[in-house]
Amino acid sequence: MINRRKFIKTSAIGFAGLAISGQDALSALSKTTVKNKISSVLLGNTGLEISQVGLGTGTVAYDKSSNQTRLGMDNFLRLAQHAYDRGLTYFDLADSYGSHSYIANALKHMDREKVQLCSKIWTHPNGSDKIVAVEETINRFRKEINTDYLDIVLMHCLMEPNWTESRSYYMEALSKAKQEGIIKTVGVSCHNWDAMAEAVDSPWVDVILARINPFQANMDGTPEAVNELLGKAKQNGKGIIGMKIFGEGKKVTEEEREHSLNYSLKEANIHCMTIGLESEDQIDDLVSRVTRINQA
Repeated sequence: MINRRKFIKTSAIGFAGLAISGQDALSALSKTTVKNKISSVLLGNTGLEISQVGLGTGTVAYDKSSNQTRLGMDNFLRLAQHAYDRGLTYFDLADSYGSHSYIANALKHMDREKVQLCSKIWTHPNGSDKIVAVEETINRFRKEINTDYLDIVLMHCLMEPNWTESRSYYMEALSKAKQEGIIKTVGVSCHNWDAMAEAVDSPWVDVILARINPFQANMDGTPEAVNELLGKAKQNGKGIIGMKIFGEGKKVTEEEREHSLNYSLKEANIHCMTIGLESEDQIDDLVSRVTRINQA
């Protein structure tokens, strides 16, 4: 078995051993022939086609940085390009992760129409403590990422019920941006059972980002209860993206990773998932496992 510390350390050594620039790395990667790639799926009734696994950019995120951005720009570009080459075309971003400018540089080497970008906005009850208008915030996001539109924008980390009333200020502004084509879909990132239950029945919600794994690690209920609730959301046409697949890094032994991916791909009521990968080796390992499980 391999523990998380050894897993991450091995990946870090791989990065340290590369003495070439980010641009050279991108050129080298483009010449690499890859056999297996992550496939794409339809995200509920949203009309979006999205990679079955996405690259999360918010591992241990604080002060607008994360494990992914703390790799440095060259290593992040190498990581993102390798993910893209292996079929991970969905990138999970957030204002609080500090990953916007990083993905902007990565997009220079990708086909934007084949990439799905999700970002998240912090909200407050009735817009209180909100100095900048939502429209200005979304325009800043687009400028930072250097994109005309965002595929998904979520209200970040909802942790209380009745948000459809307390966050109506944001919902109206995001709906307007959706009507204007600036945003393709809207939704919520949930860290609370009641908030998620409300999202399941809300006609405003296109996409739900939900915590799910077979271990009940960093989740909002038992795997059985959460899975049943998400099953109702799927019936309502919501696009369901799973997160905390490895329990926020607490379940990453060989057996745990295998068990969690089998659960996510075969049993969980999700369309796709986001995982905070930090090295090319981790990406390759994941693609190999997902391909094998899907073919089983």
